[in-house]
Amino acid sequence: MDSTNRLGDIDITDPQAMRALAHPVRLAILDRLHRHGPATATDLAPDVGATPSVTSWHLRHLAGFGLVRDSEPGPDRRRRRWEAVARGFRFETPLDPADEEGRSAARVLSRQMFQRTADLPARWAAEVEPTLDPAWSRAAGLADTRVVVSPEELAAIEDGIERVLAPYVTRDPAERPADGRGVRLLRYALPEGAEEQTGPTS
Repeated sequence: MDSTNRLGDIDITDPQAMRALAHPVRLAILDRLHRHGPATATDLAPDVGATPSVTSWHLRHLAGFGLVRDSEPGPDRRRRRWEAVARGFRFETPLDPADEEGRSAARVLSRQMFQRTADLPARWAAEVEPTLDPAWSRAAGLADTRVVVSPEELAAIEDGIERVLAPYVTRDPAERPADGRGVRLLRYALPEGAEEQTGPTS
């Protein structure tokens, strides 16, 4: 697994690593480490819905696949601190139809990630949006755009989005604006099934 893409994510290609990550506690651990930086199993436990000992077990499992690692010791050197190895992660469904193991693992991880974020927009609309200043409310929102493209064109769209995002994702924290705040960008690219291709194309 090599972090080579412009967003600084780690590319997961090993089907076993995909299956290891396809667990709600492990996804929650990575999300917490990505958002807040290094932490101990005890620090993580309340946010990931597991006891410190179970969280520690999941951390060691993630470490075995190179997704987390030991961080610099904190004030209490007796407590093991962990950090994510990269800003985020990415994976792809293998192109080879014969690679059933890889395709199945990518499908399992995708489903777990969809389930993890399924209610996030509704919770944001109910709990967060009413508290935002008008400028933030105006800038927030969603889009539901249908396009007719080839697989190569869809890949080019995703690449273009990453090009726009990269400078903001990778810039030094000291360069962030004083009035900046975290923004969650959920990107779904959902090719339609064959049965949906009849009728209007625009």
